[in-house]
Amino acid sequence: MPTSTYRPCVLTVAGSDSGGGAGIQADLKTFHAHGVHGASVLTAVTAQNTRAVTAVLALPPRMIRAQIDAVRDDFAIAAWKTGMLADARTIRAIARGMRDAGSVYVMDPVMIATSGASLLEDSAVSALRAELLPRARLVTPNLPEAAALSGRPIRRSGDIDRVAADLIGAGAGAVLVKGGHQRGADVVDRLYCDGKRHEFVHRRLARNGHGTGCTLAAAITANLALGFDLIDACARATDYVHAALDAAYRPGRSTIDVLDHGVAVPARRRRRAGR
Repeated sequence: MPTSTYRPCVLTVAGSDSGGGAGIQADLKTFHAHGVHGASVLTAVTAQNTRAVTAVLALPPRMIRAQIDAVRDDFAIAAWKTGMLADARTIRAIARGMRDAGSVYVMDPVMIATSGASLLEDSAVSALRAELLPRARLVTPNLPEAAALSGRPIRRSGDIDRVAADLIGAGAGAVLVKGGHQRGADVVDRLYCDGKRHEFVHRRLARNGHGTGCTLAAAITANLALGFDLIDACARATDYVHAALDAAYRPGRSTIDVLDHGVAVPARRRRRAGR
């Protein structure tokens, strides 16, 4: 195959957002923006817009497994990510289907939609920790998700360090704790890897963003598939999300902003030193 026609293949395993701002739709738009080929495995269908999630239907595990088998039969997956997984049966089907895949895996533990709707059954958290967390090169929780995964409340900044250590101790290769839920003029995303903490700092925007978590994990996955190391992949991805959120627009009747995934992918930037 001529190298000019080659693009790394990246897989997203997630739910559908009928409003087009998050989930599979956001992932595939992000993959396209980064110049990789996006494949997808649908785990659930949501009836969703910028106002609310009104219904969720999880796909049967056999259909999830059939999608995984079809994708893996034809494509060499350079990296893959998971998003909305809904329930323990779904998680187990994915773990079995991807068991011998040697590609890089990024886990976005999607638990609650921007609207506040629950997207992961409580009983599925333990399955997520047991089946997929130990396989992840990177886990990308926000603060509530980090607390739920670790079982440790986050009340102050030092708790974030301890929660990240808990997740790495449970088998995760690295943890990126997203800072959007914290207050302050800046958003600080904290990457814990190789015994150090790296911070990615961006000015907080006056936006009510939808799909930021999905987009960030998808951008990291794409960057890893393109050959960037983990720190650079996270740096580039956080820059991309900030740019996409800065260019966000409101296609619906609510006050929710949808990211513009078509913004230019930022150039590689200088690393911020680890602590």
